[in-house]
Amino acid sequence: MPINIPSDLPARAALEQENIFVMTEERATSQDIRPLDIVIVNLMPTKITTETQLLRVLGNTPIQVDITLLRTAEHVSKHTPLEHLDRFYKTFDEIKDRHFDGMIVTGAPVEHLPFEDVDYWKELLRIMNYASTGHVFSTLYICWAAQAALYHFYGIPKHDLPSKRFGVFEHDVLEPTCNLFRGFDDVFHAPHSRHTEVRAKDVRKVPELNILAESREAGLAMVERFDHSQVFMTGHLEYDRNTLDKEYKRDLAKGLPINMPRHYYPGDNPDATPVVNWRAHAHLFFSNWLNYYVYQETPYSFTLPK
Repeated sequence: MPINIPSDLPARAALEQENIFVMTEERATSQDIRPLDIVIVNLMPTKITTETQLLRVLGNTPIQVDITLLRTAEHVSKHTPLEHLDRFYKTFDEIKDRHFDGMIVTGAPVEHLPFEDVDYWKELLRIMNYASTGHVFSTLYICWAAQAALYHFYGIPKHDLPSKRFGVFEHDVLEPTCNLFRGFDDVFHAPHSRHTEVRAKDVRKVPELNILAESREAGLAMVERFDHSQVFMTGHLEYDRNTLDKEYKRDLAKGLPINMPRHYYPGDNPDATPVVNWRAHAHLFFSNWLNYYVYQETPYSFTLPK
């Protein structure tokens, strides 16, 4: 999917080197087609890395996508230059009167806190409520954001894990006819990196929700609302080859308690290059979400003029 992003966004150079189709603004405006308007709510501290990861998996189908990057105004980022945020990001107040075809809300390293103690929780509630009240056709919540949305909308609690769920795990597809899994194998791999979990037994109590995939080791993997307006993914299909490696070695260097990521390093040798076994399913999942949950089902008139 050709993605339309600013020419000076740092992710652009990395994506072009990987032969990801990135459009110029001139070409995007000259094409007589309806682009999808997708807003990415980036809660991660390393925003440039997360931008690149998500834009990579959004750029692999033939439909044009216009990207808006959103940050929380109530949190001061310590890991992303202010100039980058001012140049490429908007705040909720700047977009609250717009409509979007799709929204992606990233994870955030705040699992140790009760939801209400996160400094941007009230702002995130405004964003999630905005998405659920007709401004966004389908929203994809990832990792902590999935836990936050399930808690906010359905009262489903998160639970502390005895140790970090960390590694690349096998997942069983429970709903093979679901459009999100078109072209999937019966089993797929995905990275996880989290200290808390949402339990399947709690989700099954909510009639509006359907469990799509689970992992014998990692637990609940993917959930959707039956009308496709909300999708919840507890893992990180968007991760790069070295994301878990960098996280593991960062925590080791800080002297933090961290187990080696499971099923990740060949021979459990942290000096070996990790083998990616989730990339194809990652591209397929995001392509299916954009195509079947956003593009095919969104009325042409849904997106209002900017």
